[in-house]
Amino acid sequence: MFAIPGKQAVTITPRAAGQIAKLMQSAGHAGLRIGVKKGGCAGMEYTMEYVEQPDPNDEVVEQDGAKVLIAPMAQMFLFGTEIDYETTLLESSFKFNNPNVADACGCGESISFKTPE
Repeated sequence: MFAIPGKQAVTITPRAAGQIAKLMQSAGHAGLRIGVKKGGCAGMEYTMEYVEQPDPNDEVVEQDGAKVLIAPMAQMFLFGTEIDYETTLLESSFKFNNPNVADACGCGESISFKTPE
């Protein structure tokens, strides 16, 4: 929907692609859908869910065995985002490096987006 010819809607680091592919293979799912919803102290939160069947309006990004589906209502908020996977001493999690984010809460769980000019 918000595609630029020759440019993927989101990019996936090799670490994230490996983790997504491993999750999809072990659970037998068709892909991982990412989106956004209202919530959290900054106003919006990222969502992630396993899917068995892509929605015809999903933006599909495939890389190194990973299949990420972007929910239609989230495409304009996620365009240009890099999905990474980080492991620290305390946690392992996906990280969204999103150029459309204006602010994030202190705990890092919720975000707000830039207002279009």
